[in-house]
Amino acid sequence: MNCTRRCLFATLIAFTVFFVSGTAKAQNSLDSMLRPYLTRYDLPAIAAAVVKDGKVISAGAVGTRKAGVKIPVTINDRFHLGSDTKAMTALLAAMLVEEGRLRWDTTIAETFPELVEKMDPGLGRVTLEQLLSHTSGIPTDNEDILKVYLGAMSQDGNLDDLRYWLVRQWSQRPLEFDPGTKFAYSNMGYTIIGAMIERVGKKTWDEAITERIFIPLKLRTAGLGPQSSLGKIDAPLGHTIIDGKVQAVLAGPNGDGPSIIGPAGIAHMSVLDFAYWAGWNAGEGKRKPALVKPETMRKLHKPVITMPEKKDAAPGTPPGGKYAFGWGELTVDWAPYPLLYHGGSNGMNLAHIWLDTKRDFAMVIVTNVSGQKANTAFFALANELYKKFAKKQKKGE
Repeated sequence: MNCTRRCLFATLIAFTVFFVSGTAKAQNSLDSMLRPYLTRYDLPAIAAAVVKDGKVISAGAVGTRKAGVKIPVTINDRFHLGSDTKAMTALLAAMLVEEGRLRWDTTIAETFPELVEKMDPGLGRVTLEQLLSHTSGIPTDNEDILKVYLGAMSQDGNLDDLRYWLVRQWSQRPLEFDPGTKFAYSNMGYTIIGAMIERVGKKTWDEAITERIFIPLKLRTAGLGPQSSLGKIDAPLGHTIIDGKVQAVLAGPNGDGPSIIGPAGIAHMSVLDFAYWAGWNAGEGKRKPALVKPETMRKLHKPVITMPEKKDAAPGTPPGGKYAFGWGELTVDWAPYPLLYHGGSNGMNLAHIWLDTKRDFAMVIVTNVSGQKANTAFFALANELYKKFAKKQKKGE
């Protein structure tokens, strides 16, 4: 496997203001809390924000955009979110359900009737709900799926054409298990959701997420693909670890996962915009814009399957707990009850999002490197942030 394929495969496996949004405004800095994490866990940069009742109450960003070079990060720098994009894809699907263009039990066969003749019958019966919860029977990314991704990227047309080609090619494959019976974290499944959204919505998923989520929520730094621009270090570069050494990755073919799997995880934005997104979700319909009904928000957040515990889970993929629609639920020893959680990584960046909907509280953490050290750092920091900020704020605090 050549370098490009090797990097791409690692990325796919991992997927598994200030520009201030709305009224959110960081009132005090987390920089002093974050700075020790740089050296303790060998991170080029780290940023975090805490949200209470929809408002950012503390945020910070420290470190450098490129390891070995002094280019300080800023609070409005864009960081890659990886699979935290899945919750946005789930929200898009929910909007179309409310509009009557999809149903939670809409099947792949219903959405693509022209493919039914050659489609595997089991795959054809897979529903939107099963795709959203990773219970479809479609396997976790493997070499066969990678080949289909690579084949799709060589086709002519726009991204919706490429995703349709992918669905057509994959539709003849048998399922790995009966739908609804097991959990398998599937980027292919979320890419198929993207194709379903494109079929009924008549626009590419990339247009839809921009027009229906980024713009209404005023996520001004939000975008898709590598967080830096081609030929520039205008955002924190992602980093890989090769032979124990951290190596920066510029924007380009290896700067992110393939754009075809965008619905599974290629969004980026500043930590403050990410925090606004987290706070909007934590409110479960309490605040505008009302993109879906509160009961739909709660459905997206409600776990439907228990995941097997994975102590060696790749950073950005679920370590266990339960899974809802684009969101996980995780029990940690520093919170009084399970919290909504998701991680995201393209193998070069890492992002965590935490929601405590009972307290209308949220935390987000991002860095421009991945790996177990970064993942360990994030759980340690989440513990610290939750203990300090999750309590009810008293007057004068």
